[in-house]
This record gives sequence, structure tokens and C-alpha cells, in this order.
Amino acid sequence: MKRYETILRVCATTAIFVGSFNAEATAAEGLRDVIDREVEAAWQREKITPSPPADDAEFLRRVYLDLAGAVPDYDETVAFLADKDPAKRAKLIDRLLDDPRYAQHQADVWDLLLFTRSPPGYDTDKREHFQTWLRKQFAENVPYDQWAGAILRADGNTVDDGPPMFYVQYKSKPEDATEAITQIFLGVQLQCARCHDHPYEPWKQVDFYGMAAFVSRLDVVTVGKAGQMNKYAIGERPSGDILFTGPAKDQQPGMKGEPIGPKFLLGDAVKEPPLPKDFKEVKFTPNQPPPAPPFSRKNELVTWVTGDSNPYFARAAANRVWAQYLGRGIVHPIDNMSPSNKPTHPELLDVLARELAGHDYDLKWYIRELVNSRTYQRSSRGGSGAELPQWFESARTRPLSAEELAESWRTVTGYAAAEKLSGKKPETSRFRPLEGGYVLRFFGKPYNGVGDFQGGLHEHLYLNNGPLGTVISSAKGSLQDALLTGSESSDAKVDRLYLSLLNRPATESEREKIAAYVAGGKPDERWREAIWAIITSSEFRFNH
Repeated sequence: MKRYETILRVCATTAIFVGSFNAEATAAEGLRDVIDREVEAAWQREKITPSPPADDAEFLRRVYLDLAGAVPDYDETVAFLADKDPAKRAKLIDRLLDDPRYAQHQADVWDLLLFTRSPPGYDTDKREHFQTWLRKQFAENVPYDQWAGAILRADGNTVDDGPPMFYVQYKSKPEDATEAITQIFLGVQLQCARCHDHPYEPWKQVDFYGMAAFVSRLDVVTVGKAGQMNKYAIGERPSGDILFTGPAKDQQPGMKGEPIGPKFLLGDAVKEPPLPKDFKEVKFTPNQPPPAPPFSRKNELVTWVTGDSNPYFARAAANRVWAQYLGRGIVHPIDNMSPSNKPTHPELLDVLARELAGHDYDLKWYIRELVNSRTYQRSSRGGSGAELPQWFESARTRPLSAEELAESWRTVTGYAAAEKLSGKKPETSRFRPLEGGYVLRFFGKPYNGVGDFQGGLHEHLYLNNGPLGTVISSAKGSLQDALLTGSESSDAKVDRLYLSLLNRPATESEREKIAAYVAGGKPDERWREAIWAIITSSEFRFNH
């Protein structure tokens, strides 16, 4: 609590926090209760009718995808729906947060944020060691400020350690690195100030280049090989400044510009000790670890970004993770937490940031509180009908990621179960038995950059004419085998089909249609086609 009180004092001086809260009142409540109280108060104020609570089937599918990155299998679905324990949702959340798939899914989410689907070149496509390191942070529940700081500190090399890969993608591009750092870790868009003073926000061009000065001395150094993979480390020169030439429109050929020293965003300039008189510029030697500089601007940046004096870090993290589970940020877009872009629930955002920092940036604790809230557990049906409800009156609707689709296809068709029963060593590809490049090409970028789903002809062609049928196995242990060889009634088999694929029982109409379709032809072909039709449907494509 003391740590966050320091942050609050800093925020008050920068006009970042716009709400107020009663610390004594909220301390007696769980965070999930505060969330529901604040959100429900906004519904009353805005005269909004919320959607009803999600039923067990809707909640089950949503929470599995959000926490484990895949839908539940048939046995998990049946067991949960039949469970009469009033606390079964909370118990399921606890199990999923301890499931290894939680760490993998979180690593997928953050790797995509840190690198995008198409990161800049320079071997950033070969970052499995970074991904392994990132997955370990979530598996061990390392506090967010610690592993975020490790990424920005970039000690070690890209193979033995992992974190330096973040800077590798911005080799010789400190301005690009600055944009990424401020958006990801501070929730601030500074790109306008790269070329001119921002016309609507308090940051100026000198603020942008003051932040860029922290990483302007960095260089990528090759320090060895691991097989065919290069090892890269981040070297930091002891001298050199980024040059400021004024607004882009005023620049002239041959302008040298003025050196800009490191300065925290809307904060203090860094006092840098002078270099010794006999100083000679360092030249990094290939295949040798770069020496540490006598004074590290980069490390000063890390200390500030993750420290108590930074008014942005806790709010940005709380808002970003909230958006991951609730669909949109309390400040939206989540990387534009500027004074002019007001939060919908200012007091709630204050509490979220305070509690996250007060719990030492324990993301697992924070996520547990979010998904246990009534707000998260609303149905997607009803309310305003918006896919990203501004007032969180209903659950968001989102397309599954490429990784979620591949994992879910293998789960629901029984491909993974059959693979395990076969005794064969499973393939290591995340997208097996599909070719990962095609899955990423067609399903890896489901948004247009502003959050709108952009599925189109390319998805339709892949789902209808691509190799998706290879996931529908007929081997022992698969869904198709269970439907063909099981002794259940026709209705029971249709229910199994829907419980396996969509994690809900079939409706009466669906039972009649599927049963009649299967009876009208060869059962093996008809059951296979029924499986294919459902796993390519809109209901399967979205989490809701």
C-alpha cells in the first residue's frame, strides 16, 4: 500500500489520475466486489440494462479460452455442467490458473504484443528462446514489474537468456524503440511528438527525444552461435547523443541538430556523470560480451519505468490486462492513456492500478479477481449488442487467435487424444497437423488495427478448401470414432457432438437436423461432415 501511495502523489502532480477513491472502504472488499460495484453504478447512471449472467456452458467455454487458450474437451465439459457445487466457477478458475496452458497462453498474448505478427527483421522470427523465457515468467508467476524490467534491461544474450531479443528488432532505430516502449509499458502514444509538438497532449517533441535518448546508445552485438542460430547481446556505448533538429517541416539538408539528453516523460532530466578525460569511444568486439558502460542510461530508464515515481506504469498494466479479459480498456484504446482520452470509470481505474501495485504486480492474483467478477461473467447475449461494450454491460465477442484455433481444433475433434493413445511421439509444431505458416497467414491477423474483425474470403477459402480435414481423425480416441462405435441413442450422439465441439448440449432443432442428416447417408462420411460444419461455423470461430 505504501508503494502505491507514492505513485498516487506523483500522479496528482501530473494530472494523470482523474478519479478519487476511498482506500479504507475498498480495503474491506475484494477487488472483484469493487469492480462489480463501480460497473453497476455506471449502469444506473447511464440508464443501461445489462445482459443476464452467462449460463454455465457459455462461461465454461469463455474462461477456458481466456485462461488456457483452448476450449475444454468433452469430459471436462460434461463434468463441469453436471457439477452442482455453487463454488465450481471459482474452483475452475483456480485450476486453470495453475494449468501449464495458462503460462503458454499468456506467453502467446504478450509475445504478440511485444513483437507483432510481423516484427522487423534481424532474426526476430527466431525467438523461441525469448518465448521460452516469457513462458517461464508466467509459469513461476514472476511479478510483472520484474519481468518487464528484465526485458528493458536486456541482460545476457538472446539464446541463453532471451530478453535482449526485444531490442534486437529495433537495431539502430531508437525512435522506433521509444514508440514501442511508451505504448506497451506506459500506455502512451508519443509518435506524433516524433515530428512535431503534439497539438492536443502535453508532450512536446523534446519529450519524445528525451525518452529516445535512453536507448540511443544501444547496439546489437553478435556474441556467438548456438547451432545455426546467432546469439545477440545488447551493448551500450558510454557516449553519444540523439540529435534534435526541430519539427519535421522545418528541417533542411545538412542540419546537424542539437544533442538531447535523457529525460523522463513529463519528468526530470537525468544527471549524467562526466566521462573521464582520457575516455576513448568503445568498439564492440564480435563474439565477445559487450562491456557495461560506466553509466547506463538504459538501466536508468528501467528503474524509472517500473518504479514508484512513474505515474503511468501501474495504470497502463491494469488497463491493458483488464482489456484482455473484458474486451476494451477503461481507457480505450489501451495505448492512448492521455489526459484528453478520459476513462469511462475513473475511480475504478484508480483502484485497479493501486491494488495491482499494492499486490506487487501479481498478474495471476489480478486476473483471478477479474474473471471471478460478475462483470466478466455476464452473457454476451443482450445488453447493447456491441462486440466491445463501452460500459461492460455484456461480455465481449472476439475471434479466436490462430493459436487458440489450432489448439481447440485438436481438442474438440479428439485428434490430440488419438495422438496420445497411438503411442507415437507427438509432433512439436504448435499447429500440427496443419502447416503453421498458412494458419498464421489466414488467422493470425483477425483485426484491422482498430479492433474490428476482418475475416473475409481468405478465411472462407481456407476453411472450405484447406487441409482442415486432417484434424478430423477417425483413429481410436477421436470424436468421429466415438460417434461411429458408441452404443448411445441418436440424440445422445448429437449431444456428444455439440458438447465436444461447442461445449453445450444441442437444441431440439439441432438434434433433429443432425440425426436426419446422418441417417441419410454413410455414417462415417456424415459424422465427419457434421464435425467439419461445426468447427468451421461462426459460433466456433468466436469466443463470446
